Amino acid sequence: MSRIHPTAIIEEGARIGDDCVIGPYCVIGPKVRLGDRVELKPHVVIAGDTEIGEDTTIYSFAVVGEIPQDKKFSGEDTKLVIGKRNRIREHVTMNPGTEGGGGITRVGDDGLFMAGCHVAHDCQIGNRVIVVNQVALAGHVILGDDVIIGGLSGVHQFVRVGHGAIVGGMTKVTHDVIPYGLVQAGAGHLDGLNLVGLRRRGVPREDITALRDGFKALASENGSFQERARALGERTQSDYVREITDFILSDSDRSFHTPKA
Repeated sequence: MSRIHPTAIIEEGARIGDDCVIGPYCVIGPKVRLGDRVELKPHVVIAGDTEIGEDTTIYSFAVVGEIPQDKKFSGEDTKLVIGKRNRIREHVTMNPGTEGGGGITRVGDDGLFMAGCHVAHDCQIGNRVIVVNQVALAGHVILGDDVIIGGLSGVHQFVRVGHGAIVGGMTKVTHDVIPYGLVQAGAGHLDGLNLVGLRRRGVPREDITALRDGFKALASENGSFQERARALGERTQSDYVREITDFILSDSDRSFHTPKA
């Protein structure tokens, strides 16, 4: 049995899983689906066609599933899908997709979205992502697994941030960030690798060494960034390095934050 405070408003059609806790003054729309053991703290609003995975907790004054902040949105039927075991803190906003962006905003499992951050329409967020206070993710942003975005940073629309990358606080991210990369400073320079994150995840020393050598190769002055990546991908034996080179050589609407030579 779920525990629902008598002041909460749950519109007809909403589906509530087993053992959910819905606090005072929450508002849940008719197309919302809550998985088992979801907890909503007081004053949470869940709107739109929104699915929230089991064991997720959403804190006070978060607004999840309201229409996109996009003038092109004209009321089409789009979705927001949030995975399992996420922690969505106070005043967070997350919007569903748009017809022009595929129709779904998707958030993976085990994420932490700190107070006041924003996930815009058509974002695709991986697993175990940490988005720190007051971060703004513009439309169509892609964050790979294990990404950390530092507080007060802004990520431009259509930017990709690769698996395991970290963005320092108060950084303007206008270009793609390679997997395991470290981008920081106001203008967003690629200053190295997320070595702390690699060690915490138990990446073997030989792969970290290969990543260091690969980063040096990408920072060289010979050829374009894509040419350096192509040459590195052809000779590397490390799957981690190849993940970076494949990311650089794949299709993207943005250029890259690149290392300083």
